[in-house]
Amino acid sequence: MPLKNILVEIRSRICYITINRESKLNALNAATLAELGEALTQSFANADVGGIIITGSGPKAFVAGADIAEFAPLNAEGGRQMAQVAQHQVFNVIEQGSKPVIAAINGFALGGGLELALACHIRVASTNAKMGLPEVTLGLIPGYGGTQRLTQLIGRGRALEMILTADMITATQALDFGLVNHVTEQELLLNKAEEILEKILSRAPLAVAAAIKAVNAAGTPDGFETEIDQFADCFNTADTREGISAFIDKRKPDFKGE
Repeated sequence: MPLKNILVEIRSRICYITINRESKLNALNAATLAELGEALTQSFANADVGGIIITGSGPKAFVAGADIAEFAPLNAEGGRQMAQVAQHQVFNVIEQGSKPVIAAINGFALGGGLELALACHIRVASTNAKMGLPEVTLGLIPGYGGTQRLTQLIGRGRALEMILTADMITATQALDFGLVNHVTEQELLLNKAEEILEKILSRAPLAVAAAIKAVNAAGTPDGFETEIDQFADCFNTADTREGISAFIDKRKPDFKGE
């Protein structure tokens, strides 16, 4: 698929995906979501990629929401299909992916943009970032996982306040709420995301994938069993044997992802 709305670059095992619709504040239309889903699927399948950073083009916005013009002709079935396709092809792909995905939130992350960030495993925001879910001002609710993932991150009360008032919060508030992991100056945003991801990439890749799967199961009836299963499966990997051996030998491990 030729890419018109996103930029994809791989450097030093990091895949950089940039939503590239700066004149539209990087709004997520159907075409952009389709490109994003394809790029994510390819990145997770690419052995040369260890992790992904998602950001927005320009200084004003990460993603300032969905393309509202595409909502106008929809009925209930159209809305259902739009939400299901986006969830299955983009948002769930990120959350359930076997490689770490970091959102580098530069500027506005509203509606579908915040939902995109929420699906990522780790979030870093610039000091000028503003986050919110304004869907109720359109007579809608978040449909790309916002009601679920925001509640899991910051708790029911704060999630309900953000969703029901449609108010934006600052990067500092988002940090206080636990919505983002770090806040940094905008010019240092990608550096911070890279710093975190490079540290993760120095760890055992199969263990990282197992940890993501186990954490994703937290709070479900199978959460503890998933952790036990993933813990046990690690013992079948060469990386676990290498990690234990390196610890005993007091040397740096050489993980192969095997």
